[in-house]
Amino acid sequence: MRVRRRRRRNFTRVYILAVCLLITLAGVVAAGFMGGSQEENPVVAESGIERSDDYMHVMVMGVDRRSDDAGRSDTLMVVTVNKTAGRAEILSLPRDTRVKIEGNGYDKINHAYAFGGSKLTRKTVEELLGVPMDYYVLVDVKAFERIIDAMDGIDIDVEKRMYYEDPWDDNGGLVIDLYPGMQHMTGDKAIQYVRYRDGEGDIGRIGRQQHFMQAVTDKMLSPAILPKLPQLVEEIRSAVETDMPLTDMVALAQLLPSIREQGMESVMVPGRPAYLEDVSYWLPDIMGLRTLVSRQMEAELADKALANAEKVREQYDESLPKGLTVMAESTEAAAGGTAAGTVKPADDNSAGAGDTQEGARESQVQKPAKAEGPGGISVLIINDSGINGAAARLADRLRARGFNVTGVDTGRKSDRSHTIIVTDSSNTEWFYGMPFPCTIMDGGEPNEAVVYIGQDYE
Repeated sequence: MRVRRRRRRNFTRVYILAVCLLITLAGVVAAGFMGGSQEENPVVAESGIERSDDYMHVMVMGVDRRSDDAGRSDTLMVVTVNKTAGRAEILSLPRDTRVKIEGNGYDKINHAYAFGGSKLTRKTVEELLGVPMDYYVLVDVKAFERIIDAMDGIDIDVEKRMYYEDPWDDNGGLVIDLYPGMQHMTGDKAIQYVRYRDGEGDIGRIGRQQHFMQAVTDKMLSPAILPKLPQLVEEIRSAVETDMPLTDMVALAQLLPSIREQGMESVMVPGRPAYLEDVSYWLPDIMGLRTLVSRQMEAELADKALANAEKVREQYDESLPKGLTVMAESTEAAAGGTAAGTVKPADDNSAGAGDTQEGARESQVQKPAKAEGPGGISVLIINDSGINGAAARLADRLRARGFNVTGVDTGRKSDRSHTIIVTDSSNTEWFYGMPFPCTIMDGGEPNEAVVYIGQDYE
């Protein structure tokens, strides 16, 4: 779900980090990485969250490197591994998460890589979560398509109709055209699945990331992957770097069958979406996040940790700039629901498994009910006009009309001439009478819309 715009460079819908972590472990015999160590961040040491040798924290970054800049870690997550129980949990950090970056004030967390590479990103993540990272894994996202093709594709059960066509896309036109149901995907099709953007924001994105990650895990642990390992290893060599010692990689690889059997819970940093002018942010719930991190290690926050979290929260709230518009209440990251849940493979041997899967597929193919009003339509706004503040002003106008604006963003294009609204045809009536010229294109679902602002908006 989601048409993409400026984030085309960031494949952030991919969960490619989790994927490549799994791929790296599977191809460990050819990795040949040297181990590394890092001094514990003193700020983390003061957080009061007690560490346990039973757990390992791995920070995974998906970076789109370019010849003219260092790139950004536009896909970022932390994998917490319970080495004793053979379980793993994934914490997704939205690229727009507003954090304090040493020497650069408050900014989006994905900018930390541009400012100081993996080292500064690691320190920023540690200070946000209150726990040190044991290792990092960095993935060149441009290798994503090649890696999936080297695996001979993956099978994904697409949860809904995904269609979008953007003839103005910088790469000569973008077409995303997927139907609900189980289908085999090449690297190109898999990119379409994870790139799709809609009004659901990070909540919908993480659901797709879960599906994608499970599909890759299933393929990596299947006998069919064995003859493809030589080519796969070569792609991994050029795509992944890490400071994880070979011994730990082997030990972690041995846990993969247990991790797959028990399922991997995937959660997102709890918080609220907000925007300032045309810049979108995710404001983390510090107290909720620290509680979540402790829960992943099966512990409770001690008094010292609670006091530290409260101090950090107060400092964070005081740093919020004037004019910041919060778009929704706090989003919890507890297990269950769309934002977080346990991804487990279906048990083909269980009674009624076929009926259950068929019923689930039929429910996925059913078209969502038509929105009964603008409040039922989630709207994402992308400013491609080059007009400063246009997206923020349009967001205010749409919210005044009752629409549910879930995000604003500045597009990579700044010369789109005409404003376009991409939405299902059943939504058309709710967009009639807009106080600016626009064209409505069919795409998405009845409860979603994406607005691309052109120079004719103002």
